[in-house]
Amino acid sequence: MNGKILSLSSYPIKGLSPQSHDQAVLTAGDGFPGDRLFGFAKKNSGFNPSDPKPLPKNRFIVLLQHAKLAGLETAFDARSRILTISTSAEPKLEFDMNTETGASEASRFLTDLLDLKDEEVPFFASAFPHRFTDASVASTTLMNAISFINLDSVRAFEKEISREVDARRFRGNIVFEGWPAFSELDLVGRHIQVGEVTFNVLHRTQRCLATEVNPDTAERDIMVPKLLKKAYGHFDMGIYAEVLNDGVIEVGSPIRLIGD
Repeated sequence: MNGKILSLSSYPIKGLSPQSHDQAVLTAGDGFPGDRLFGFAKKNSGFNPSDPKPLPKNRFIVLLQHAKLAGLETAFDARSRILTISTSAEPKLEFDMNTETGASEASRFLTDLLDLKDEEVPFFASAFPHRFTDASVASTTLMNAISFINLDSVRAFEKEISREVDARRFRGNIVFEGWPAFSELDLVGRHIQVGEVTFNVLHRTQRCLATEVNPDTAERDIMVPKLLKKAYGHFDMGIYAEVLNDGVIEVGSPIRLIGD
């Protein structure tokens, strides 16, 4: 099977907007650069930056529970730690997350936007190199896994349900095309090559209710998990894979199954 990479994305802050990349420099055993190294953890989440432990996604401010997040356009500069948030009402808000004041103001903005309860009021969390990936609760290896989405699988799902499905719903790091629909789900334990980098496929990606949220309208308009189960007998769309060697991948890089 031979395909090509269509897009590369990181999600600097868990639950917020993706940032696109033309290329990525990958390191063996590590995740996608800059991906989910930060998050807004709920006050009662139990997260301790001095002793970070993987936590379920519902301990954070995420789309699973807060569809309105999709209506925000956010950007985060990990070096300066400046968070920019734009909404239809507020063209550009900037928060200096290096400071207690900036982090508190960002937390208050989200609290007001989402009408959070006292126990849900978030704080800005990080503990490098800990990643707030959904799969982190399974293992350190999966915490650093990179997520792949086969656009041909998304297209097949679209045809099955007669609805347009934006691949952004699945918040993958790597989106590719050119493989048979859902063929990637059968590759657990196999190796794939992307540009200079070899990956070991670890796990199929089971989808949650966050995928119901339209990334343009911030409305829950398609019951993705339920429809996947009805159509295919599972909740899966995409795969997780670990990086086996250092190297560069780029938009347009070929992706192939090794030993095919």
